[in-house]
Amino acid sequence: MSQPLTRPEIDHFRQKLRDRSAVLRDEIRDVLLRGDSEQYAHIAGQVHDLQEAALADLLVDVRLAEITRDVEELRDIDAAMRRMDSGTYGTCIVCGEPIAFERLEAYPTAKRCLTCQRRHEQTHRTPASPSL
Repeated sequence: MSQPLTRPEIDHFRQKLRDRSAVLRDEIRDVLLRGDSEQYAHIAGQVHDLQEAALADLLVDVRLAEITRDVEELRDIDAAMRRMDSGTYGTCIVCGEPIAFERLEAYPTAKRCLTCQRRHEQTHRTPASPSL
């Protein structure tokens, strides 16, 4: 069984989350800036045929997916910071048991212990795509 986190451990995770948040914000800014310059090139007429247009559309979709993933992670970080502020960080939201330090070290935004997370993933699993 895991032990509740100590104040120094919580401070460690708070800094880890702040650092990750800064990295994500920089990545989002870079993707947006890169997208703006590439969008300008597209508008300026550098895309000349349907294949190039399809590739440009694909790149925009990939960048939007990158931003969406990063924003979701930022939301998870914000939620973890709120749990720290309320004194519930490191406690499973399902069973109330402490989340293992090693799990938090690997996944600092974890809100469930490993057992409850596995159960959650099994009950919320999306069906696999049919084979072709």
